[in-house]
Amino acid sequence: MEYNKSLIKRKRIRIGDISISYLSRDVAQPHKTIVFVHGFPFNKNMWIPQLEALPANTVGIAVDVRGHGNSTMGHGFFSVDVFARDLLVFLRKLSITQTVLCGVSMGGYIALRAYQIQPEIFSGLILSDTNSLADDNAAKLKRFDSIQSVLKNGKRAFSIGFVNNVFSPKSLAENQEAVDLIKSCIRRNTETSICATLLALASRTDTTDSLSGISIPALVIRGTEDKISTKEQAEILASHIPDVQYVEIPECGHLPNLEDPEHFNAAMNNFLNRIKPL
Repeated sequence: MEYNKSLIKRKRIRIGDISISYLSRDVAQPHKTIVFVHGFPFNKNMWIPQLEALPANTVGIAVDVRGHGNSTMGHGFFSVDVFARDLLVFLRKLSITQTVLCGVSMGGYIALRAYQIQPEIFSGLILSDTNSLADDNAAKLKRFDSIQSVLKNGKRAFSIGFVNNVFSPKSLAENQEAVDLIKSCIRRNTETSICATLLALASRTDTTDSLSGISIPALVIRGTEDKISTKEQAEILASHIPDVQYVEIPECGHLPNLEDPEHFNAAMNNFLNRIKPL
């Protein structure tokens, strides 16, 4: 995906046992910061339309999760908790003490876990096409089947099936740029990373009990044609978080930030207007 290289810079930083790659949209006089966390098995490039659309006084950072994109795997023992703790160390390394956190799908799981661990550094949450529930046995078995498929058939076959499931029919037919981007993101990851992350997702904890304790504003977004995260799951988030807005984006699947960036960005920037400046 093409982007404004004078506005958005590719950067890298070492934290613990890994090297993290990220995109940074820096501004001269920052009033707010927002950090974006991608879904599985994607990378930071999926947030380029959002980085380019941020208000002029807002710093934007999109990070590659451990083992995804251009971030290294390190020890290889993946869990949502490990991903969340990586993120918190990353924020400390960059001296970020207040930020909005935006996550889609797996990125939402990471955001909720990071908030559980260190809530005081977050000023707002954007949770897109995600949920707070742990996998039930049926979902776990589906992930285990995916691991077997990747090990047997490789990531190319996995990416084709995944892309067909993640987008709405309209997006598949009309938004080839988004489809090609997601195919590229998936194929950039190794089979080992894909399988390790599937295990991490299957083993994640349920964060529903902590939703009522979220003391910052939150925005819950869902594509109306999302086949992965259900409306009922989004409504659990929207009904349990005290200060919440709920937005549905029509004719979008699991990735409305790419399928209808104009609608997503409007909701995002309206939400950012509610957040107090630094």
